[in-house]
Parts: sequence; C-alpha cells; structure tokens
Amino acid sequence: MRSPRDSTHAVLACGEVRTCLLPSFQPLDTRAAAHLLQLRSDERVLVSERPQVYALSPDTLTGVDCRLPAAGGAKVRAVGTVVARAALTEGRVLQATAYFRAPAAGPDRRQPWGHYLVRPGVLEPFGKLPEQALAQGILRDPQKGELHLGLIAEGLLAQLRRHPLLDRKAPFKSRATRLRWVALRASDGEGASIERFTLAEDELRTVELRVPAAEEASAVAGLCEDLALHDWLLTTVVRMLDTSRLGASGGAATVLALRPAVDHLLHLWMPRAHVDPALGPLWEVLEREPGFSRQWQTLVQRIRDQLALQAIPLLREALASR
Repeated sequence: MRSPRDSTHAVLACGEVRTCLLPSFQPLDTRAAAHLLQLRSDERVLVSERPQVYALSPDTLTGVDCRLPAAGGAKVRAVGTVVARAALTEGRVLQATAYFRAPAAGPDRRQPWGHYLVRPGVLEPFGKLPEQALAQGILRDPQKGELHLGLIAEGLLAQLRRHPLLDRKAPFKSRATRLRWVALRASDGEGASIERFTLAEDELRTVELRVPAAEEASAVAGLCEDLALHDWLLTTVVRMLDTSRLGASGGAATVLALRPAVDHLLHLWMPRAHVDPALGPLWEVLEREPGFSRQWQTLVQRIRDQLALQAIPLLREALASR
C-alpha cells in the first residue's frame, strides 16, 4: 500500500468517508463541480463524464503528531500527514475522505517536518506498530487525544458546503453517513478480500479489508468511497420509502414523496464505475452478502409499482372524460 509519489512500504491503511447530499437545489455541471473541488491551485480536479459524471479533488495534507486509536490499551504515537480529498458524483452526492497508511515500524525519535512531508499520507509510529491493535482501534470512536479521521473529513465537508456556488437548498431531506475502513496487508500471493462489513448505529458503517502490498492506498480509498456512496443511496431510499407512508396515503401525496428518488437518485446506482480494476471483484462479495444490488433493485421496483398504481386512477379519469 503505497502512494504514486512515495515508495514507503505500509502494512495497513485506515480512513473514514463522509457522504451526504450536496446542499444545492440543482446538481452541479462538470465545470461547477471542478470549481467546487479545486482545493489546491497547483493540481487540477479530475473530471470524467463516462459512465457517469464524477469529479475528484486534489489531495490535501494535514500534519498530525498524536496518539493513534488502538485496542487493548496499546499506546501508539505517530507523526506524519493525513490525506484528505473530496468527490462529487453526478453533481449531486458529495463525499469527503481522510486516510493514511503506516509502516511496520518508524524511528524512535521525532524527525524534522521535512522528513514527513516527502512521505505524503504516511504516519510513522515511534518504534514498532501494533498492527492488529490499531486495526481494531481505528474502527471504534476515538478517545480524547487520539487521531480522529472523521473530524478531518467532516471539516473538509463543512468547508465545501459553505462554498458560494451552493444555494444551500437541498431538494429533499437526508442524513449523512460515515464509513470507517481499515486495510491490512494480505499475505504474499493472496489477493484483496473483504473480511467484514458492519452496519452500526448513528449512520456508521465499518469495513475491514486485506489488500496486496503493491495496491496503492488511494485505490483502496476509492473502493471505500464507492462502497460508501452506494450504501448512502440504499440508506436514503429506504428511509424515503419508510417515511412516505405507502398504503396509508395515496394519489398526489405518494407521488410527491417518491419523486425525489426518481429525479435525483435512481440513476446514480453504478457500482465499480470508478474503482481500480484490481479491487473491483470485491464488489462481488458485497453482492452476495449483504446483497447491495438485489436490495436496490427491489427498492426501485417498489417505487415504480407505487407510481404505476397512482397512475391508474388518473388514466381512468382521462378515459371517462372523453
């Protein structure tokens, strides 16, 4: 797990993704999306229009010197930089990610900042890194004084939400979700795998991965962003159906409740559209259990059935008026 700009050999990578609806009544086009995500003047925003409109910001770095979350009472201090970036899908769904990777061991003494700046996105521990303890600790809520990747991601998200391009008039109500992830290095000769995916309370999801040492940390972050995006879509549409009171109301009320899903969300479902091909097969695991696309297709069919049912009385009225 390394960066294209750095040859540091990491034994794990960790991150958190925050996903939310863009606070704008109209989705942003590609030019506006690029303007929104221009976090640095020296690097351009990556924009693609196929198979869907997608924009990815340049990386930004946050310097840290603090304890890392670790299970079992392990005390781990690390110094380095955390990568943060943002993505916008179809001008509608905004994501912010913060992540880092760490080697098996670091220097016993703190180095000058120049040492860390030439290793972007790397946190070096003091001495040996307790990999398993850190992997377990990163998925729980950080304690006081520990690194909080979610706050870094949330800070970037808040910055983008205040951008003057946005009118702060979202077309419907929704909640943000959080996905925490940790990727340990796979054994030699083994491919990438998903060890565990968990739905926790308060819109929190956690995922544990194994990835080959040669896989770039940015690609792992991209996989987790894709997972977070589609989990947010499922969560949002399920909540939309739950609050629409299908069966208890009808006619215009049902159409109004379901229209945001049709107008803004149903066309966004496209797993693996922006995932590194080497990691794409991991989606097959999620399709088997918990069955992301099966659930999505069921929700889409339910919405279409309800809209068809509401159209029948209107058709009858039109025929009767002839």
